[in-house]
Amino acid sequence: MYEKIAPPETGSKITFKNGEPIVPDNPIIPFIRGDGTGIDLWPASQKVFDAAVKEAYGGKRQINWFKVYAGDEACEKYGTYQYLPQDTLDAIKEYGIAIKGPLTTPIGGGIRSLNVALRQIFDLYSCVRPCKYYAGTPSPHKTPEKLDVIIYRENTEDIYLGIEWRQGSEIGDKLIKLLNTELIPATPEHGKKQIPLDSGIGIKPISKTGSQRLVRRAMKNALRLPKNKQQVTLVHKGNIMKYTEGAFRDWGYELVTTEFRGECVTERESWILSNKERNPDISLEENARQIDPGYDALTEEKKAQICQEVEDVLNSIWQTHGNGQWKNLVMVNDRIADSIFQQIQTRPDEYSILATMNLNGDYLSDAAAAIVGGLGMGPGANIGDQCAIFEATHGTAPKHAGLDRVNPGSVILSGVMMLEFMGWQEAADLIKKGLGEAISNREVTYDLARLMEPPVEPPLKCSEFAEAIIKYFN
Repeated sequence: MYEKIAPPETGSKITFKNGEPIVPDNPIIPFIRGDGTGIDLWPASQKVFDAAVKEAYGGKRQINWFKVYAGDEACEKYGTYQYLPQDTLDAIKEYGIAIKGPLTTPIGGGIRSLNVALRQIFDLYSCVRPCKYYAGTPSPHKTPEKLDVIIYRENTEDIYLGIEWRQGSEIGDKLIKLLNTELIPATPEHGKKQIPLDSGIGIKPISKTGSQRLVRRAMKNALRLPKNKQQVTLVHKGNIMKYTEGAFRDWGYELVTTEFRGECVTERESWILSNKERNPDISLEENARQIDPGYDALTEEKKAQICQEVEDVLNSIWQTHGNGQWKNLVMVNDRIADSIFQQIQTRPDEYSILATMNLNGDYLSDAAAAIVGGLGMGPGANIGDQCAIFEATHGTAPKHAGLDRVNPGSVILSGVMMLEFMGWQEAADLIKKGLGEAISNREVTYDLARLMEPPVEPPLKCSEFAEAIIKYFN
């Protein structure tokens, strides 16, 4: 079946049902070592994974690793420009879950990004980035321990689709002319807007299907969290981009209030319910006035709409959500994108799961990672309904390759996410415990060591950091 690789002789396949993995006790999991520092990161990380599984399950469970190739290492094995060989794609498809180190951006060969290619090929629509602080990690923030969020970033639409035309190109010029002369004038809300003739043009598609499947996965994760963390925030710029970013928000609310009606309450619904709980005789109009501070300045038509909203909420969910019942459900709210950037710094403990489109999620996940210690401690996952790939979120850093000095934390924590996704929580918890205690005891690699006060001398090697994590399992 494969040209140049062979799977382990023992082990079983992971399969998917309704978007969730069915994991045997002896799964075969493909891994991509990664380019550059991947040569150091992967051996250290695998050692931690295997030790945690053995410690947690006493030999009753075991991962059978299957080495597959991508990036520069693939070119060495398969030939020039073979950055993503068919063997690798077939193996990931067959075995369902894979993990990878950092990959280089190809020069030539027709692939913009290997990471993007893998996400598109396997429809890995949900990029998941947890950002949690481990005590002792150097941080530029005063209270990084308050931030504990999981970012769900849509992975296939928005700017990631990459549909654009260069300024001065034939198609770009035609599109600008069509928009300026026919389409924009035909839409009264755009007034006399015109696109400058020397513009580049990009398309930003946001679909209902793409938005709702992302929010659905975020909601399922929220339901697995402790009660005090069961919150999903829809992040958008819908105050400006009403039919893309605003639609993402609206479709998100539609999804949660239909598929998860018995398990969630929206923030606005909670205001309506709590108003009636405080004053059982409150009128519809007074309730509307309290949930919308600008109510009295609105048109009569708008006032009637808000009163109708209040009435609909009370008629539909008062029996199931009223009298404080909503306080035990998942809270769903929304925030404007630029506001959430400052709120994760000023009020980080108010947020748990952030669901966002691609571009906003890209910025937001890196900003959150910076608060808790940087990308070196940032894990990542790309999850679809039939496949999941877990990955380091940093680059290849080739100048450090082979020196056994870089921080394997991103790969290790990505493995933690993989184990949690598989339902192997005990092994995942051991690694988080070991990692946290190693950092607390100042047993860290150079990137963290140099930022600690006082700096740690000498820092641990990459391989030694892995051993330190294992040491603290008990």
